[in-house]
Parts: sequence; structure tokens; C-alpha cells
Amino acid sequence: MKRGFYTIMSAQFFSSLADNALFVAAVELLRTGGAPEWQRAALVPMFALFYVVLAPFVGAFADALPKGKVMFVSNAIKVAGCLMMLFGSHPLIAYAVVGLGAAAYSPAKYGILTELLPASQLVKANGWIEGLTIASIILGVLFGGQLVGQQLSGLLLGFDFPLIDTGVDTPAEAAIAALIAVYALAAWFNTRIPHTGVEMRPLRADPSRSVLANTLNLLPDFWACNSRLWRDKLGQISLATTTLFWGAGGNLKFIVLAWAAVALGYNTTQASALTGVVAIGTAVGAVVASMRMRLDMATRVIPLGIAMGLLLILMVFISNIWLAIPFLIVLGGLGGYLVVPMNALLQHRGHNLMGAGRSIAVQNFNEQACILGLGAFYSLSLKLGLSVFGAITTFGLVVAGIMWVIRRWHQRNCVNHRDEVNHLLDIARHDTHH
Repeated sequence: MKRGFYTIMSAQFFSSLADNALFVAAVELLRTGGAPEWQRAALVPMFALFYVVLAPFVGAFADALPKGKVMFVSNAIKVAGCLMMLFGSHPLIAYAVVGLGAAAYSPAKYGILTELLPASQLVKANGWIEGLTIASIILGVLFGGQLVGQQLSGLLLGFDFPLIDTGVDTPAEAAIAALIAVYALAAWFNTRIPHTGVEMRPLRADPSRSVLANTLNLLPDFWACNSRLWRDKLGQISLATTTLFWGAGGNLKFIVLAWAAVALGYNTTQASALTGVVAIGTAVGAVVASMRMRLDMATRVIPLGIAMGLLLILMVFISNIWLAIPFLIVLGGLGGYLVVPMNALLQHRGHNLMGAGRSIAVQNFNEQACILGLGAFYSLSLKLGLSVFGAITTFGLVVAGIMWVIRRWHQRNCVNHRDEVNHLLDIARHDTHH
């Protein structure tokens, strides 16, 4: 890999580490503030909100500027969200602002891979960056759990600044303050990301029109890109699969926290460790997929999505930690093995059809809309009186059912994919030859 790839991985690691630790801190902030269970579950869809709302604009923004600069600005927005959470804003609103920064960050993070690396290295690169992202999730949730725990929070709250009243008085607030420094470190790595030399695609602007009018002009372009990817035979199957995977996986981190509290009697610090266990399995699955899978084999992993939904249902019958740990590792491993080849296929098709930033923005729009929808569905289930176990069972049935529909659709239409698959095989042969 080129040296710039490792700088990108470092920036992604620390930014993702802070994102996941902040989720645990926000859950604890709501819990200690007496917020109901459904509000804590709503953190996940609130984080996804701006991914959906701003999807028509962030992809074009990422393609118009050097992607390292885009990532730096995005981390600054995340810091602003942390400050809002510390100084009186409702945690759901402040966490949505952090999600705004993440929405702007994602097209640049993934789009730069297609600028820096050839198609033959995309699956490998995705395997490593997803594996590193999962490692940051593992460490992030563990770090967040320890930050709000009694020992480490006591040390943080013991810091005394002469003549300054910081207003940081609880373990959750101390954790959030500490995470601002982690975002700052990620921003420093952003400044070290090299320019790839790829020509920027400036935003089309009419100087005779207002900024708002020019911004709204991006909407038709975005919807055209979205339609183009859904009409593409391989684009639609990879987009449908990754959309559902991230919709389920995005909500899984809170589902595990809620399940651990009910089934095992765990507090936030203890339950956060189990979220890390799922991430360990996902990291292993991602790395194995990066070594075993090729771009032309990507669609073979679709049945794993059905298995994930069914395993979610089985989780409600587990009440022993020594059974839970290997179960959660297997659950995460299936997801990691599923998402890496499908992600690489989607990036390749999107890059060829419309450009890296725009294609990632389309992907984010669909995936985060699914997180938003499934998260709202899960939160509403709790608000309407379903138990945690009942909500998890319903959630798993929905995921398995939709993935089964995707698989059946692919089986009926796979003959029409022959040209696209042959095209991918030609790419693989071409890259091997060169």
C-alpha cells in the first residue's frame, strides 16, 4: 500500500474511536439524567439524521475539495457537537451535530481509497480499513465504558483548573471533555493526508443566483446519481445488501447494551465490553474476507445476511456470559465477512458511474436512511410497550425477512448479471497482468 493509505487509516482510527466512545458517554449521560429507555435507543437514528438530510450535498462537497481538508472540517464539527453536549444542549440534539460531522467525513474517508489505489487493491484496502475501524469500535466502546466508570472518571473529575469553572461535574461529562482531545488528534492526522493528484470536481455554481439556489441545484444531480446506482445491476444488489447490513449493524450497538442490561444485569461500563466482543468478530470476518474474497465473488455472501437476522432472535434466549461471548463473536464475524466484498463492489461501481464522493454519499444516504428507519422502528417498539426481548425478536425477523427478499430477487435476476460479472473478471485479469 502507498504510504498515504496508512495516514488515512490513522485518521480514521482516532476519529472512529472517539465516535464510539462518545456513544457510550451519551448513553450514560441520558441514563444518569433520568431519560427513558426509548431516548437512549434514539441516539442511533439521531446520529444518522444528517447522513440522510445532507446526502445530496456532502458527496459533491467531498469531490470539490482535497479529501484531507474535508475530513479536517468534519472533525471540527464533531468537536462542536461535544461542546454542545457539555454546555446544556439536549444530548440527542448535540449527538445529531456529531452525526453531521460524520456525514461529511464518510464520503471523503472512503472516496479517497478509489483515488489512491487501483481496483485490484480495493477489497484488500476495504478489509484493512474496515478491520481497523472495527478495532476502533472495540477500543472505543471499551474506552467509553472506562471513561464513565468510577475509577477513571474519578481521576478526570479530580483535575482542578484555577479560576476556571468548567461545569464538568459528572462522569459522562468528564468522558465527553476527554474525547475532544481524541478528535483533535484525528484532525492532526487529517492535515498529513497527501493530495492524490486526482482532479477536483468543483460544485457547479451560477454567479447570478443565490448560495441557497446554487445549493439546491445539487438535489437533481444527487437523485440522478442515486437512480443510476439503483438501476445498475451489480450496483443495486450491492447497495441493497450493504444498506440492510448497516441498518442492522448501526442499531446493534445499542441493542447489545439493552440486552446485556436485561439478560445479564450489566451496567453501561460492563455492557460496553460486550459491544466490543461483537466488533472483534466483525474485525476477524473483515480480515478473512479481504484475504479470501475477490471482487467477482462478492454476491456469494448474501445468505449470510439472513443468518445474521436469525442469530439476533436467538440472542434473547442467552443469559450466560460464557455462552454470550462466542455467540456475539460469530454474529460479528458473519457481518464482517458479508460487508467487505459488497462494500468494495459498491465502491467500484459507484466510482465508475459517478465519481467516488458522490457514490459514497449515495451509499451513505441509503444506509443511514435504513439505520434511521430501523432505529425509529426499534425505539417505537419500546415506546409502545414491547419488552427489550420482544423488540429484539421483531427487529431480527424484519432483518432476516428483508435479506431473504434480496436473495430471492438476486436469484431470479442473476442471469442478467452475466455481462457485469464478466466485466469484473476482465478487470481482475487486467490488474493481475499489470
